[in-house]
Amino acid sequence: MPSRFLYLVRHGEADDEGFLTETGRQQATVTGEHLREVRFRAIRHSPLARAEQTAELIAGFQPGVPLGPSGLLGDYPPPVDGSPGLPAAYASFLDGFTEDERADGTELASAALARYAIPGDTDSSELIVTHNFLIGWFVRHALDGPAWRWLGLNQCHCGITVLHYRTAAPAGLVSYNETGHLPAPLRWTGFPPALIPPLR
Repeated sequence: MPSRFLYLVRHGEADDEGFLTETGRQQATVTGEHLREVRFRAIRHSPLARAEQTAELIAGFQPGVPLGPSGLLGDYPPPVDGSPGLPAAYASFLDGFTEDERADGTELASAALARYAIPGDTDSSELIVTHNFLIGWFVRHALDGPAWRWLGLNQCHCGITVLHYRTAAPAGLVSYNETGHLPAPLRWTGFPPALIPPLR
């Protein structure tokens, strides 16, 4: 049964303009070196600059591997589908998005799963460099969680998540938000505080 491994990496730390900081560049470079022995079939990334720059730095350790953007991999809110159990703190957070943003996010998130969250016909690995929300969406889907559960699944900058897809078998979570490859000064950045409700 062929195995397809989908590597998901959040972009490196970025400035207010959306470009990688020096720390972000270091995070991406170290991540590329860490992944250099994985032979990716392709590297795809969000069209946004912080993800593109991260992907380019990682791709520097993957000579000859196709690299390119995908509009499905942008920074948008996936759906919650009115599923029960949505915490009030998260509902309030979602109110900050317009109806159009949420409608677009629903369409894009569904298309991203249809394109990338699938088995292959040969053993392969593919890398996606994207954003916090979408990585949480892929993980939620792999674990068959409620639609809203992408909320609260927070990724560090250049944390690595690996999903495993096979035909006639449920998706598997191999690793989640792995940051052991990053030296301590580059680790544990990038949790979006608006998504972390107060502890009670």
